[in-house]
Amino acid sequence: MRIVITEFMSLDGVVQSPGGPDEDTDGGFAHGGWTHPFFDDEVVGGAFADAMTKAEALLYGRRTWKAMAAAWPARAGDPFADQMNAIPKYVVSRTLGDDDLTWNTTRIPGDEAVAHIRKLRETDGGDLVVMGSPTLVRTLLHEGLVDELRLIIMPVLLGGGKTIFPDEGALHTLELVSTATSPTGTQVCTYRPVAEG
Repeated sequence: MRIVITEFMSLDGVVQSPGGPDEDTDGGFAHGGWTHPFFDDEVVGGAFADAMTKAEALLYGRRTWKAMAAAWPARAGDPFADQMNAIPKYVVSRTLGDDDLTWNTTRIPGDEAVAHIRKLRETDGGDLVVMGSPTLVRTLLHEGLVDELRLIIMPVLLGGGKTIFPDEGALHTLELVSTATSPTGTQVCTYRPVAEG
């Protein structure tokens, strides 16, 4: 399985709380819902729809999973929502118990996450798509477990907040394999790691 990351991102690299004001206020973040003025169905919505065409499962961190599991079941009846609801999910968590799981989800214990995700990646199948989940994405990038990084870069500076990029000082070279621009000035840029030789 390929691990494909799809992220909303500001020009200054912030991914925190794209969907709503109370989604993630850690650190006093006050710009929740910042993506709304820049969303368009064709380019931005199309990036998510395209990611889902090859998706075999979704992978989340706990906080993002909780927000998604609370929102998507109520949207049943829309083809994209129906796919989101039907597809298998995995959530990495140290605190969720099996009784907490809903939304067709399997828990990956937090302290065993990297080993479990490596095994999933080695299995045959479609893509394992990650949306949001910045802490998990930082770990996946650090461990070299990302096969594709799809950044939906919006023309806004947020001045601070959570990012997906590791800060361990390692060099990670990527190649740009596609780009699209929306009428709102959003860039959808797809990158893949360059094989080290």
